[in-house]
Amino acid sequence: MILRRFTAADADALAALHGDAAVMRHIDDGRPVPADVVVRETLPAILREYAELPAGFGVFAADAPGFVGWFALKPATSVGLDPSDVELGYRLHPSAWGRGLATEGARLLVRRAFAELGVPRVAATTMAANVASRRVLEKAGLRHVDTFFADWPNPVPGAEHGDVVYALSKEEWLGQAVR
Repeated sequence: MILRRFTAADADALAALHGDAAVMRHIDDGRPVPADVVVRETLPAILREYAELPAGFGVFAADAPGFVGWFALKPATSVGLDPSDVELGYRLHPSAWGRGLATEGARLLVRRAFAELGVPRVAATTMAANVASRRVLEKAGLRHVDTFFADWPNPVPGAEHGDVVYALSKEEWLGQAVR
């Protein structure tokens, strides 16, 4: 798998990913994002971040081969995360699920965060009910550090179980056998 910067040519692929109900089921309001919103807002924001964030941070298209989704390493902004952390995130097409690609991409960005970018701690959040994402985070070396209950305006099924935070410090990463 190769992680690369998005380009304007990725608009249709990104819109298809964010428009997939299965992909979006555990994200935000659980609804697919309309293609025009992805093209008009989401992709331009991703492209802008390449200039605004330090080198090595941002949202990166994943090709394995062909576009299968994206992985992100950015300053933490998600509900439940410490703003001093760096946030790991990802979205993959259902056709890429179960192939180890989420774990591969997550490990790659964790390694980049600690070995190249000098990040002190990487964190991620997901719904407690999202067992597959929790397992990916564990395989990437992160550990469950918190469960919280946010008052979501439009809670999706499973929200009643809360959200979880996973994190890993550089010191913990250095002590792990698998990197």
